[in-house]
Amino acid sequence: MTGSLSVIIPCYNYGRYLRACVESVLTQEVDVDVCIIDDASADDTEIVGSSLAAEDPRVTFQRHIENRGHIATYNEGLERAQGTYSLLLSADDLLAPGALRRACDVLDARPDVVLLYGRVLEFRDIPPRVLGSDAVSINVQTGQDFIAKCCKDVWNPISTPAAVVRTSAQQDVGGYRPTLPHAGDREMWLRLATRGNVAELQGSVQAFYRLHEQNMHRQWFYDFLVNERELRNAYETFFRHSCALINESDKLQRLCAQRLAERGIWWAYQNMRRMKVLSAVECLKFAASVWHDKQEDEVNLLNVQELLAPFNYALGERERRRLAKRLAALPSSSGMRIDVSPDRERSIS
Repeated sequence: MTGSLSVIIPCYNYGRYLRACVESVLTQEVDVDVCIIDDASADDTEIVGSSLAAEDPRVTFQRHIENRGHIATYNEGLERAQGTYSLLLSADDLLAPGALRRACDVLDARPDVVLLYGRVLEFRDIPPRVLGSDAVSINVQTGQDFIAKCCKDVWNPISTPAAVVRTSAQQDVGGYRPTLPHAGDREMWLRLATRGNVAELQGSVQAFYRLHEQNMHRQWFYDFLVNERELRNAYETFFRHSCALINESDKLQRLCAQRLAERGIWWAYQNMRRMKVLSAVECLKFAASVWHDKQEDEVNLLNVQELLAPFNYALGERERRRLAKRLAALPSSSGMRIDVSPDRERSIS
């Protein structure tokens, strides 16, 4: 292993978790430095962070006098990264044994890879015991293939505590966008994929994601529409700023809009089944707005044409998936080949 690694640990009122997080990094068998940034916490983060920095020269501690928010804190840390590779690790999460060495080994051997991720396990109080293993397989996608998959399926396979980035690529694309406070990681992975290939470590746990009541995703993604509106903003921002770097960008943007609209239709259906009429109406507005590239307050649900296209698409996709499932159950010797791919051309009118 020749590359070094910088780990940025933003911390806001997670002092009780901080020591375990930092120790999970320092026990990795790599050339690593740790930058803790305390975003004006009101708990004992300053005491814990200062102690960790005094105990190990690989650790630095920085404290904000005033709270700047997580995006500014992330970006400050990324600007400080000096290692060949970098990782943004929340103070309440942990790395698995051997995670950074496995990541660095791949990134050292594959200079074409700018983003690497792996499996993450969730836990509450005590992380599950896992056996460190070097016997992993590596799946490398071109950046364009990764972008296409993420857009066609509105899909995100990457959990932040397992995402190791080539620092030069991170500096090239810049930091997290302040306009995307709760879906910025999705847009960041897409942006990085415009600069190179994406690798997945398969078969080995790379990190542990702690579940607790103060998790950011629990505070913000508490219902479908909060999540979907943030995702829409993330994808639209990505296309707006990076369309010249994306193969078939118009087609992918259309497929992404179709998929988001489909999700809105089915969530409206689920809410109607639960007699949550107002929630169903909001989901329908979302579906129509993203399909027709409008704002939600511009949608008139009394105009049946606004909903007809996304509704028909959602039904068609449901039948396509049912057909694909039935075909997959057929004996391979049947020789049947039917195109049920989700990215065939559709009308969006």
